[in-house]
Amino acid sequence: MTYEIWQPLFIGMVISILLLNVVQWVTFRERIYGLYTLYMLAWLMYFVFRVPEIRDLLGLTPTDWSFARVCAPMLAYLVYFSFTDAFIGLRKRLPVLYRVLHYARLGIMGYCLLQGWICYLAADTYPRLYNTAHDVGRVLMIGLAIYAIYKIIKLDDVIARYFVVGSAFLLLGATLAMILTFLDEASEEIVYFWQAPITPMQMGIILELICFSLGLGYRQRQAAIRTAVLEQKIERQQEKHERKQLEAELAVQQLRQEMSEVQMRALQSQLNPHFLFNSLNSLSSLIVEEPAKAEQFVDEMASVYRYILQTHDFELTTLKRELNFIHSYLHLMQTRYGRGIAYTIEVADDFLVDQLPPLTLQLLIENAVKHNIVSGDKPLKIYIGTTESGWLIIRNNLQRRSVDRVKSTKKGLLNILTKYKMLGQPTPTVQETDDEFIVTLPLIR
Repeated sequence: MTYEIWQPLFIGMVISILLLNVVQWVTFRERIYGLYTLYMLAWLMYFVFRVPEIRDLLGLTPTDWSFARVCAPMLAYLVYFSFTDAFIGLRKRLPVLYRVLHYARLGIMGYCLLQGWICYLAADTYPRLYNTAHDVGRVLMIGLAIYAIYKIIKLDDVIARYFVVGSAFLLLGATLAMILTFLDEASEEIVYFWQAPITPMQMGIILELICFSLGLGYRQRQAAIRTAVLEQKIERQQEKHERKQLEAELAVQQLRQEMSEVQMRALQSQLNPHFLFNSLNSLSSLIVEEPAKAEQFVDEMASVYRYILQTHDFELTTLKRELNFIHSYLHLMQTRYGRGIAYTIEVADDFLVDQLPPLTLQLLIENAVKHNIVSGDKPLKIYIGTTESGWLIIRNNLQRRSVDRVKSTKKGLLNILTKYKMLGQPTPTVQETDDEFIVTLPLIR
């Protein structure tokens, strides 16, 4: 193959790769494809200007061509540095090399200014100074390329390997072309393309562009895989979020159902015929003997039933409201049992605005009354207090009935534990000693 055939064939191959990259640029709209396009355009301009007919067509003088001959490759190298950063992320992965290339850019700009001065303003020193500066510039660029390849090859990933192999092809081609130029193998007898000193560099550029294009394709496939994995992860997270949301809704429904059951149980306990009989009997006695206390008794009964009915739509209530209800409830119990029930409430004011599930204290007091002796000789002592860390303590003395007619199902305690679990709160503690039964509940801020 003659050099006259090889030259347009080489330019055609570069244009083909360029057009393929332009399609990629339009498709993906990434900066790296724009830099790659500029890089190929710089080399294309350089080799197009090497065709004498085109230089004549454009009206370039020998001085213009001399300046373009040294500056066009440097322009390609300027773009190459930015392309390298975009291709393998020099700024983050190899900051030292990134700074070196930054200073190299400044050196290339100074080199181009120097060659412009030599070509257009220092005719008396041209071409000796021109050739010297050109040779020094090529040697420095080869040294810089060797250093960059040495640094990048340590990254040890597939994309870096594509880049290193492509850059090595260009480095080898440029070095061979420079050596052949020094040996002055260019002559008028050049017939075949391998006889031209520039051919190794052209072949190195073609192989470099092929490696870069393969690397960009691999990079794009990896990005597509990462995007697909990320989309799957987002979908899984969305499904997980929806599942948690559904579980939360079910938990709320279950909590409301539990609250309704508690409310009904509390209401049933107050509507128990035996309880009503005793309460009405007490009320009847009070009406005759102590009308003022009878009026208070009716008010407390109304307060108890009002609170039970009002808690239907609430998962939480304040400790202050719950204690107001318990005062009324204990008043009824004392009316029924007289001195058989004694209670003490020592709650710090700081915790009155904290919350807990409604009717929790009523369940615990009701259980204490069910399973213990309640009499004037052996009063049931109930204590309600708070700790410094914000926990509520409900404690009663143990005096078990010899024959417990009410078999314990522990539904009341289980109900309380279930509600705290559904609310995502710490688990209440239940402790029984020889003398006391103690329940500790976390207050909700």
